[in-house]
Amino acid sequence: MKKSSIFGLVVIAIAIAVIISVYSNTSTYGSFGDATKTSSELHIVGHLNKSKELFYDATKDANYFSFYAKDNNGEERKVILKGPKPEDFERSEQLVLTGKMVGSEFHASSILMKCPSKYTQDKLETKEVKAKSASI
Repeated sequence: MKKSSIFGLVVIAIAIAVIISVYSNTSTYGSFGDATKTSSELHIVGHLNKSKELFYDATKDANYFSFYAKDNNGEERKVILKGPKPEDFERSEQLVLTGKMVGSEFHASSILMKCPSKYTQDKLETKEVKAKSASI
């Protein structure tokens, strides 16, 4: 066999191994119900239940933060994050939780937050009116 053929086969084998490893590490989107059925990590889109308590005490354990979240199907679960409480967490409109279920609790490894925009339509219209009246 030629050296170029052997080199080509090695390159193809490495490419296949990389594709398989990347594919196996990806997680999918689901709900809390889906998370109870699998042991792999899932992305769950939902929102913070502001009527229930947030627990974070940096003096006791700075790497423990818990709260209650509802997924898009309306199912609510206690979520535990092994890390500090994210800044402006209470203001978030939407959460994307990455993690897995442990018992009846969802243990998040990371949280992405969609915060409210500071540029709302009312503020834009107010600024436009002021700009127009100032130029007259």
